[in-house]
This record gives sequence, structure tokens and C-alpha cells, in this order.
Amino acid sequence: MLGRNLDDAEAPERSWSSEPSGRAEATATLADRVARLEAAATGGDGRIRVRVDSGGAIIELVLPDAELAAEIMRTIRRAQAGLAEAVEVAVTETVGLESETGRAVLQSFAQRFPAVPDDEPVAPVMPSPPPFPTFQSKPSLPHQSPGNGFESGRDSRAR
Repeated sequence: MLGRNLDDAEAPERSWSSEPSGRAEATATLADRVARLEAAATGGDGRIRVRVDSGGAIIELVLPDAELAAEIMRTIRRAQAGLAEAVEVAVTETVGLESETGRAVLQSFAQRFPAVPDDEPVAPVMPSPPPFPTFQSKPSLPHQSPGNGFESGRDSRAR
């Protein structure tokens, strides 16, 4: 049962709607607080730590290898900046850069994912892999003939 009286149930609604400026102020306060929120999590037995902002973007990554963590963060920032550039193309092709909607969307992405500074070292997104090892066809025993690279002359399939 909600309460003894229906008027009691409607009282909070009346007080909320009777103060529109209070509601707007509360909404603005909530938006500000949510925009400043951050959350963190650890993993790998506490060796890995990730901190994200209210939009879910990674703002800090701590790994046992600090150099690797820094390179991952630089790569994430470059990818996010690429996302902002892709949004600009989409806005241009749909609602236009001059429209209020287009400007709002672009401003939102520019704030969340700024362009990568020129002084930040540029590194490839994916480092090139080491060269694939080559195998020499050398018999392991003197009486074996050279094979095709799979186990020095023996057939590698189980029989």
C-alpha cells in the first residue's frame, strides 16, 4: 500500500513541479557531477590498473611494463582522435558543419577526444612483427636424407 492518503503520495510530485528552477538547478548539478565521475578497476592480481572517465574512455593504464602502458595510451589517443575525424566526415555528409546539431556533435567529440599533440612521438599503431624464422632442411642423423622442412626428413604425421 502506498500510504494512508493519495495526497501524501502526490506531495513530492507537487513540490518538485512547483519549483522548476530548483529542478533545473538539480539537473545541471547532476550533469556536472556525472561529467566529472571516474572509475577504476584492477586485474592481473593487482598488477594491472585501468581508470576511465564518465564516457568510458580510458584515461590511465598501469601495467608492470610502464613503457608498454604509455605506448598503449598513445595508441588509444590516436584512435580516439581518428574517431573524432570520422565523426566530422559523417556530420559534413549528413546535417552539415553549419547546423546547430552538427556543431554540437563535433564539439562533444572534440572535447572528449582531442587531436594528438604534435610533440607526442608518432609510432606505428601496430609494430611490425619480427621476421618469421626460416627452417633449414638439415638431417639430424647422418643416414637421413634432407626433408621438406618438417622434421628433418621424417614424415611428421602420426601413423
